[in-house]
Amino acid sequence: MRIHFTGIAGAGMAAAALMMREAGHSITGSDEDVFPPMSTYVEGLGFPVTWRFDSANLSEGLDLLVLGASAKLGGESNVEVQEARRRGVRVTTFPELVGEATALRRNTVVAGSFGKSTCTALLAHVLRESGVDAGWMVGAISPSLPDTGHWGAAPEVILEGDEYIVGPTDRRSKFVLYHPRDVLLTSLIHDHVNVFPTFDDYVKPFVELLRLLPGEGLLVAREHPAIRAIAGEAAARIVWYDTVPCDGWYPEAVTFGETSSFDLVGPGGRRVKLTTTLLGEHNVENIVGVGAYLLERGLVSEAQLARAVASFKGIRRRLDRLTRRSAVPVIEGFGSSYEKARSAIEAMLLHYPHRPLTVVFEPHTFSWRNREALPWYDTVFEGVARALIAPPPHHGEASHSQSSFAEILARVAAAGVPVEGVETAEAAIAALDRLSGDEVVLLLSSGPLLGLADRLPAVFDERYGAQEAAA
Repeated sequence: MRIHFTGIAGAGMAAAALMMREAGHSITGSDEDVFPPMSTYVEGLGFPVTWRFDSANLSEGLDLLVLGASAKLGGESNVEVQEARRRGVRVTTFPELVGEATALRRNTVVAGSFGKSTCTALLAHVLRESGVDAGWMVGAISPSLPDTGHWGAAPEVILEGDEYIVGPTDRRSKFVLYHPRDVLLTSLIHDHVNVFPTFDDYVKPFVELLRLLPGEGLLVAREHPAIRAIAGEAAARIVWYDTVPCDGWYPEAVTFGETSSFDLVGPGGRRVKLTTTLLGEHNVENIVGVGAYLLERGLVSEAQLARAVASFKGIRRRLDRLTRRSAVPVIEGFGSSYEKARSAIEAMLLHYPHRPLTVVFEPHTFSWRNREALPWYDTVFEGVARALIAPPPHHGEASHSQSSFAEILARVAAAGVPVEGVETAEAAIAALDRLSGDEVVLLLSSGPLLGLADRLPAVFDERYGAQEAAA
């Protein structure tokens, strides 16, 4: 088929496009107003891509148009969608396309409020390193994988399962379209308040996902009261994991450092020694869940698991060190929710306990911008020496009760954290000129964050590179 992706720089869209190309289809794409790392990533994929929406982007003989869910695409008013409708070309979404294409495969859906991108990428990496040509779809870029999407020749497919809705006119969660045989469920904390106003609303699609599991399926789930409350909805076998001893899989003898190590302990006295260069307790938790799933399914050996975990380099924007020579490390995290932001901050405090931590933060998601989330700012920056905060974006602000920039800054200040608003990259760089050289800087957002991830590393390598020996 000839398939055009409108909004191809979306993480899921790009991964789905890669899968479809490897499955033998002809792919084109278009997008507007995108930022790194996805814009530069898509440019290197070899698709014919146009960075504007235009009816002329649709080739003759087009069979299918895949429309992304971002509000900036304009939905049915997008000129490419209108042209496809005029021609009688089917318009669909990437979750529908991926679900249809993989319906007869052995699909493992990785779901949860946080941890799913890392776990999906790690699963794909371990299988690939162990000689299993599984398919995968990851909603983030991993340096350990050649691409975010892969069709694969083996029956297994690893799919990052997003609970967010398919689109404005389709309120189903994306992951219920993926025909799961197995599920790895990492967490269940209220998120996406703009479409799930209450926690009960948020839980419902997860219940629906578990009900889709067949009797021969497997649910590997994080030990948590909210997950315990719904696990019985699954007809599949259930295996639990935790960060403390439990009736399932857990870590023991954890030591943190540049390379961290621990024993993965499982039922029946199984014990696997693992090492990782990933930062933070939350990544130990992710590795435990992935290890539990792979060993329970018998997809890899213990030795294969240990080798692949040790070589896994994580995913972009999940505690990536961006500087190369600077004595003040600049590290990029992902802060789309309270839990993700807090886990990134706690990882920095754990691995850099003697360095003052400066966080540069952007409240990009609806969850961070919603007035009901203002209490998050009371505790999210605990332990931080200084916070620089960029203004919230304006897109979609009329769709919910959005906090003002002033309200956010005042809330952080009231929590006792030294805070400063920075509205431009130049202002942020100037504010970061007042460092003594023993600090560490965390960039934290799910959005462009003033372009600092691109600009700041070179500035710091120049500004603080001469102090490298003191680091």
